[in-house]
Amino acid sequence: MKITEKIKMAVMGLSAVVTLGVAAVVSPAANAATDGYGNASKYTNGSEAGSGAGQTTDLMDTLQVIINVALGVIGFVAVVMIIMGGVQYTTSSGDTAKVTKAKNTIMYGVIGLVVALLAFAIVNFVLTNVFNAS
Repeated sequence: MKITEKIKMAVMGLSAVVTLGVAAVVSPAANAATDGYGNASKYTNGSEAGSGAGQTTDLMDTLQVIINVALGVIGFVAVVMIIMGGVQYTTSSGDTAKVTKAKNTIMYGVIGLVVALLAFAIVNFVLTNVFNAS
């Protein structure tokens, strides 16, 4: 197995672990007792924060956190691929095949980054409009 394939596999495995770990840790339920500024918040049924009664998670917040973390990891992987393509291009020593492979890696990394950014914008727009329409 080539070193670049090992690096790609390591990055993909690390991104999967980070995605699962962040999605499990950073959830609105974990921060339900505060309003994001460290102040105690009230729930929809009027019970006090931390009382244990009436604590619910907002579906939109949960979906946004999960999707944003996944898209963030995808964006991170795209940036890593762009960097790897740059390193490949720099170390290609003028070999036409290596230069072409490096250019393709950079191009696909940029395309992945653009797709991740557009997906982030579209998902947040749709979730905001769907959940605020009711």
